[in-house]
Amino acid sequence: MVSEVLGGAVLVSTGLAAGVLFTHAVGVWPALQAMSPGQYVAAHKLVGRAYDPMMPIMVGGSAVADIVLAITADGTARALFAASAVFLAGVSVVSQTKNVPINRRVKALDENAMPADWADPRRRWGRWNLVRTGFALLAFVGNIAAAAAAS
Repeated sequence: MVSEVLGGAVLVSTGLAAGVLFTHAVGVWPALQAMSPGQYVAAHKLVGRAYDPMMPIMVGGSAVADIVLAITADGTARALFAASAVFLAGVSVVSQTKNVPINRRVKALDENAMPADWADPRRRWGRWNLVRTGFALLAFVGNIAAAAAAS
């Protein structure tokens, strides 16, 4: 019973994480790219207020749940839950080493006094966001397959 509940919870949490990252990649990010530098900095700060505390908790919690499920599952489900945990670790590593440092630099800027020599990080941030979005989608699909294999 506990494994079924945890399995359902990890499907919801990885689905939400993948959905948030996917939505950001296809909707929010193109809008941010079209903005002037000052508008971008202001919008980036605003969007980050909600995502920044929520996403690490959701991704980390999902990875922990996948590890527990990998330990308790058998056969194919075990391998798929473990693979999903690895993909979620990929989301975290890319986020913490690539996107978050850029976020910190952007948040430190004054959107009303942008430096003339500002090196716009949007293209680099966007590429890394696509990488972590791919990892999140793979984790979600892996968890769907693991749940099917476990039933």
